[in-house]
Amino acid sequence: MTHNTPLPRVPSASPRPVRHLFDVHRRVATAARLRSQGVTAAEADEQCRPGGPWQQVLPGVYLLHPGPPTSEERLHAVLMYAARQTSAAAVPPQPVSGDPHRPVYRDAMITGLAALNLHGLASAPPLTSLEHVDVLVPRLRRLRSTGCAHVVRTASLPAPEQATGVPVAPVPRALADAVAGLTDAGAVRRLLSEAVRGGHCEPASVVRELNDARLLSRPHVVDAVDALLAEGRAIAEDRLYAMVREHGLPDPVWNVDLCLPGGLHLGGLDAYWPDQAVAVELDTRAPRQDEDALWSEYARKREHLERLGITVVYVTPKKLRDAGEQQAAVVRTALMASGDRDPAAYVVVLPRH
Repeated sequence: MTHNTPLPRVPSASPRPVRHLFDVHRRVATAARLRSQGVTAAEADEQCRPGGPWQQVLPGVYLLHPGPPTSEERLHAVLMYAARQTSAAAVPPQPVSGDPHRPVYRDAMITGLAALNLHGLASAPPLTSLEHVDVLVPRLRRLRSTGCAHVVRTASLPAPEQATGVPVAPVPRALADAVAGLTDAGAVRRLLSEAVRGGHCEPASVVRELNDARLLSRPHVVDAVDALLAEGRAIAEDRLYAMVREHGLPDPVWNVDLCLPGGLHLGGLDAYWPDQAVAVELDTRAPRQDEDALWSEYARKREHLERLGITVVYVTPKKLRDAGEQQAAVVRTALMASGDRDPAAYVVVLPRH
């Protein structure tokens, strides 16, 4: 390609859907790539003169047609601007093996509201409405926010996921980066709720990212998290009911409190099989500041119950979602092993209040 090469025209009135990414690298190019094709900086600047066929959309990134960029062009322009450059960066970003049309960007990924849109969250705004695109990079990168690129830094870059051909931050991280810029409590709640209800992530992973981002001091975020945890627990309980039913486990008593005959409260359980003295408890701890104290409480309760001869099986919402059959096998093994243990102490089983 040279600066005189005919270029594909993209009608500005009807931008392409984001999924059409197969030729975006022919419409957006870095200065390094243009140099590799024999286009000098002066020649590129000449093509970007007012009324010219090209335009510079970000430092070192050119749109090779007039008119506004489409959504996918803007995404790739931001990634080209933010991705770590190498000596091989003069050519289009290295394609994934087996897919010559999907570029790979080093140490850069889309995050925030744009990433949530690409993950398919309906409550995220459309890409065309976003004033800027958040891009996640390592903290020590010398890179500034400019134009449509908003640089977000992190000490530990997560492994990117692929969505519509571009690298995006995992949903929990993208949520934290989005929430950091939101003051609308309703918008925050809708995003968090859809992410969990839609199976994109578990509440604990969201709270962990929000906590790491120091967002849990904001009242509207705390309110949304409380609603999220309640909804996440309800979803986990439904999965626990389904696990028992679908894998043929005997029916337990649900949501009970255990007490000693003298009235000493032993704790609440999500499911209990009195004849086998086997209990299941959902581990729905949220990773906040008091996580260690809460885990100590879990451990003390488990130790006390097991001293009484009661086997306690802890299951997490994520394991119920991703490995329900395996969790059912753990419970079934505990039930079958009850005949080999000494009888448990007598306890009083009461409905949980």
